[in-house]
Amino acid sequence: MQSVKGVVATTATTNPISRAVFIKWAILVLVGIVNGYVTILMYSRGELAFALLTLVLTTLALYVFGSKKTYAYRYIYPGVAGMILFILFPLVYTTSLAFTNYSAKNQLSIERAQSVLIDRTFQRGESYPFNLYKTQQGYRIFITDGEQLLSSDDFTMDKTTEFNLMLNAVDQVVGEKQKIKAIIKNSAMLNLIYLAMPEGDNIRMSGLRKFAAVAPLYTMQSDGKTLINNETGENLKPNMEVGFYQPINDNGEFIGSTISPGFVVNVSTANFERVWKDEGIKEPFISIFIWTVAFSALSVFLTLIIGLVLASVVQWEELKGRSVYRVLLILPYAVPAFISILIFKGLFNQSFGELNMVLEAIFGISPSWFSDPVTARTMVVIVNTWLGFPYMMILCMGLLKAIPDDLYESSAIDGASVLKRFTRITVPLMLKPLTPLLIASFAFNFNNFVMIYLLTGGGPNMIGTSEPAGYTDLLVSYTYRIAFEGTGGQDFGLASAIATIIFLLVGGLSLLNLRFTKLDQD
Repeated sequence: MQSVKGVVATTATTNPISRAVFIKWAILVLVGIVNGYVTILMYSRGELAFALLTLVLTTLALYVFGSKKTYAYRYIYPGVAGMILFILFPLVYTTSLAFTNYSAKNQLSIERAQSVLIDRTFQRGESYPFNLYKTQQGYRIFITDGEQLLSSDDFTMDKTTEFNLMLNAVDQVVGEKQKIKAIIKNSAMLNLIYLAMPEGDNIRMSGLRKFAAVAPLYTMQSDGKTLINNETGENLKPNMEVGFYQPINDNGEFIGSTISPGFVVNVSTANFERVWKDEGIKEPFISIFIWTVAFSALSVFLTLIIGLVLASVVQWEELKGRSVYRVLLILPYAVPAFISILIFKGLFNQSFGELNMVLEAIFGISPSWFSDPVTARTMVVIVNTWLGFPYMMILCMGLLKAIPDDLYESSAIDGASVLKRFTRITVPLMLKPLTPLLIASFAFNFNNFVMIYLLTGGGPNMIGTSEPAGYTDLLVSYTYRIAFEGTGGQDFGLASAIATIIFLLVGGLSLLNLRFTKLDQD
């Protein structure tokens, strides 16, 4: 009896474990199957990078959760996966794009570009106007061939594949003539129809009011690369240096204009070379880089000074209404930044802004805040200082509270002045804990895209540049404008190259700052 109870107890305790193991492996198998299918689907559509990312994350998950040796690391898997997904993958993907000609004109693979070109047609011979009539049996198409009236057989609008209809000479039209909106509504179905002329030519819809004989514009040759233009007789081959199909002469040399759409090819370091060889990119890049560093350093310095002074004032015990002042000074930080930026954009308006009205009334001046480079940059620094000083003030308030009052009392007994206490006690004790936060603030302002984009859009624009560039552009907004507002189209390859350079510059500055911080702490 006792042994039977033991068996029952053992069964009762092992069944939940077996059930949990079964559920775990069922979930892992399901995740593997679904993600494997997604990976294959991405790869088949040419998205190799995303397919590889899905494969890596899925394999890592199955290994961590499926192996007893690595099961203890399941708690850090989300963090590792997030780092791969949001940090490493964008970095590697952006860097890889920097070595390609990826742009608005070059987005397809060469196979996809070939299929697009092969699907193109051209009109061969004359076109024939037509009308669509509704009859009791369905619809008919009537075409005028010179003085002869031709009619198709009756057909319905439920076809899903291409089909042929014979045209026969008739004396008069039958049925109810359909308006243009009916033709537009059924244009997809009408494009499936091939009409056979009495002479033997096949015609198809080539416009909302006409049929014509059409033929493939390009024909692929046996080598799988060369295309023949059936309309002009030209031979075209893929130019792997520029990523386009282009006509060739008898010697196999590329001539004439390229044919869109283009395809993605590796251009090695060409995008990086453009940054320092093309004067239309090099000069604005250097200017914008210097301005970006100056803007970031000036923003950190001004917000720190103003925040520290205001924090010292509101911490003054003899000041009445300190809590009210704190709330008022923190309000700029509480209001969403984009709202404050748009308000300042209105205040600095050159024609109707309140700021210019006051300056003109008092001093007789009306600065061109958005059209003059110097005043535009001054305006940007003023607005960014307004947005940033509350944050610094909050930090300084907390750090001032952490300084023991005994130090100030002892220095006062020794006869130290207020300025001396500030420079010998307050600043040294606040500098070390503030240093990492100042570095973070510098990095944030280095990439402060939102403020520049909403306030000035990077303007006023520089003259004589190869790509759009403005005097208030930071490197991040300059990169954005190249990627989405480029003069030659959206040049993602060049933008990725500049983004890679920005990453290296910011990374180098951060390492340098950390090095100085470590030396200072030592």
